Amino acid sequence: MFEMGKKGIGDGHPVFIVFEAGATHTGLESAKALVAHAAEAGADAVKFQIIDPERLVPDKAQPFTYGVLTDRETGETRNVTEPLYDILKRRYMDFDQWQKLKEYCDDLEITFFSTVTFFHEADLLYRLGVDTVKICSGDITHLPLIRYCAQKGLGVQLDTGNASVGEVERAVDEVLKTGNSKFMINHCPSGYPAKADDINLRMIATLKQMFGCPVAFSDHTPGWEMDIAAISLGADMVEKTITLDRTTRGPEHQFSLEPADMKSFVSSVRRLESALGGGRKTWTEKGRSLALKVRRSIVLAESVKKGDALTPELLDYARPGTGLSPDLVEEVVGRSCLKDLEQGHILDWGDFK
Repeated sequence: MFEMGKKGIGDGHPVFIVFEAGATHTGLESAKALVAHAAEAGADAVKFQIIDPERLVPDKAQPFTYGVLTDRETGETRNVTEPLYDILKRRYMDFDQWQKLKEYCDDLEITFFSTVTFFHEADLLYRLGVDTVKICSGDITHLPLIRYCAQKGLGVQLDTGNASVGEVERAVDEVLKTGNSKFMINHCPSGYPAKADDINLRMIATLKQMFGCPVAFSDHTPGWEMDIAAISLGADMVEKTITLDRTTRGPEHQFSLEPADMKSFVSSVRRLESALGGGRKTWTEKGRSLALKVRRSIVLAESVKKGDALTPELLDYARPGTGLSPDLVEEVVGRSCLKDLEQGHILDWGDFK
């Protein structure tokens, strides 16, 4: 089991719903707006990305191409290329702003956590009282960063992206070597948006079997059919990107949820959980009542007199199933009636000897 905030994640716990806002905010005010929508929708947590563009992207001209939604009805997009530095710069916030955002999340009683890319960012989250960090798929081989986060006692989420199974194993081993067993794995298909052929949802069960830990699904597709499928295949947590406007310029807006859809997403997940059940066949009072209405009882095909022996020809089977079940017919045939009974009478043990 993995814990985040006051909630457990894993077998026996509800699916943990995370709304990702790290790639779609443009500063403190828009970040707070996304948090408010996430909390109102009923999400368990909201995730951000602490990024230092000056250190992470020294080449400020390094290009990045992505699609921008231009037509909501058709899903048509157009490609945009701009410096990666500029994209990341729009999301930059200083320590005071992160502190204010964390306090805002606390006020709304929604868990806050973040991806980190440098040691000092893990320190920042630790000082803010955050109990878990995420390592992005691009840093799955950054063992020094993984080790540092684990040594601080933080829960470590490992994004897999294009990582090989061997690389995931090494990252998990790095966490365990510190004596920290608080880790989980995020199955995170790459792409903006991810293509269906690359999603490989059955990998969720493989990861759970291999590592014996909770497994999350990070969705990079429009809508939420992939999240529903992932939960059906055993995902313990789903992470879905949210935005204030899908037509906003940026890599992840086009496949994100807008405020009008966030609550529907959460409701769909909770309905699915209820429908999945616990894997055991149970018979509730309501189920029993419904079953008896459509099941059959042994009834008399014609009237009988006291002392008559019941023969197969005297018996029929009709609804409701409130009398003797048809599977007891061999115990009924040959018995003598204790009183006169009318045609259609539903037989009971007190009717014969």
